[in-house]
Amino acid sequence: MSEQQLSKHRHISFTAHYTGYIWYQMGISHPLLATSKGKTLAMIAHPIESWGEKYVGGSMRTTLKERHTMLDERLKQLIAQSPDLQVLEIAAGLSPRGWWFRQHYPTIDYRELDLPDMAKTKQTALKQIDAHSPDVLSVDLFTADFQKAFEVFDTHRPLVVISEGLINYFNKDLLQQLIQSIAHYGKDFKALHYLTDLYPEPVKNKLAKVIWNSSKLLKVMSRSAFSFHFVRPEEARNFIQQAGFSTVKVIQPRLYFQQNTTDLNPEEHLGDLVWMIDAQL
Repeated sequence: MSEQQLSKHRHISFTAHYTGYIWYQMGISHPLLATSKGKTLAMIAHPIESWGEKYVGGSMRTTLKERHTMLDERLKQLIAQSPDLQVLEIAAGLSPRGWWFRQHYPTIDYRELDLPDMAKTKQTALKQIDAHSPDVLSVDLFTADFQKAFEVFDTHRPLVVISEGLINYFNKDLLQQLIQSIAHYGKDFKALHYLTDLYPEPVKNKLAKVIWNSSKLLKVMSRSAFSFHFVRPEEARNFIQQAGFSTVKVIQPRLYFQQNTTDLNPEEHLGDLVWMIDAQL
């Protein structure tokens, strides 16, 4: 993890600790990927989360489970199609995904990437779990160094770039830049997918106003441009296609997890707090 130029868009902080601990609580992570800071944050949030699950029908932690499940299941499908798949998880934080997939799919090449401090923290934990874990890559997504992350992979094999809990932290210009970079640096691979979650505007949620106000607080606390950019699936699809991806699917949890969905319009915002994006080049 060498010294490099760092952009000003690098202050995503406590959320990685919180989500890391929630995944551990769900039984899908390793104890070494759960921090004391994450435990404290989870304890503070627990009463609010429980209230939301009881009276509103969902909470941040249920949303985390939905997005993580959808991304994991889609990645498993892509591995089944291409056993020689390569994966680059950007802003990997304390996610257990790389550790879990390397254990269960040893034929794939799975690398993780984050900013220097988090990359060092993650690598220390992974090396204690498995001394043969690959080094965590450390580059800033908004500098030319991002291209170096793609250079560690074989262009003759398909590549999946995956992110979780990331893209709402950027304004639309930066988000466009990020997706354009992924499409550009990945264009020479045998195939390229970008899998990510995305938080749409909570226009159909009972607590829309509360969520909006909470997002403003998160914006300040994380020193980021956290925002909701899209209301309808078509808006997100068009935006990502304009950034360079030819095929873009927007998957909403209500359609994904429910069996009787014939009366639901996939082109309408169905009220979920999070969507999954599957973009292909």
